Amino acid sequence: MQEEVELVLEDTKEQMGKAIEHLDYELGKIRAGKANPKVLDDVRVEYFGTPTPLSQVASVTVPDPRTIAIRPWEKNMIPAIERAIMAANLGMNPDNNGEMIRILVPVLTEERRRDLAKMAKKACEDSRIAVRNMRRDAIEEFKKMKKDGLAEDAQKDAEEQAQKIHDAFIKKIDELYAAKEKDIMTV
Repeated sequence: MQEEVELVLEDTKEQMGKAIEHLDYELGKIRAGKANPKVLDDVRVEYFGTPTPLSQVASVTVPDPRTIAIRPWEKNMIPAIERAIMAANLGMNPDNNGEMIRILVPVLTEERRRDLAKMAKKACEDSRIAVRNMRRDAIEEFKKMKKDGLAEDAQKDAEEQAQKIHDAFIKKIDELYAAKEKDIMTV
């Protein structure tokens, strides 16, 4: 029975880790007034009739804090890349010089910063909910194990361990949010 408890705890920890990874990815897509190539991760370019991730048809670099440079591997892809960026509705306008595309990241207004902070807060709250649900699922599993012969003390210990894991991941979410909010609100 103790091995099953450990398996449930390990599985819970792994799932919570994935929730943190997803949150980190989502927070990376929220631009904070500085050029960040992650904002283009979801942009799909028509390449031979197939929607293809931008990173597979061009190199994306950040030459300075306010500019994202996109250098297509094929020059004839420039118009398709520009269309894809405009269609992604990122609030940025691509500018090309025939060789590469530059995106100037606009300075954020105070109101836009607050909106982005709200978006970050919502992403963090979604992750908190996911982590709480994973803790609940683990505790329900321990209750089932008790019915199958797990000692009550062992069940309580397992629930406490699940709570400690939960608390650690919630703390990590709070730290990620605090860092992102500071990043967004810093002018």
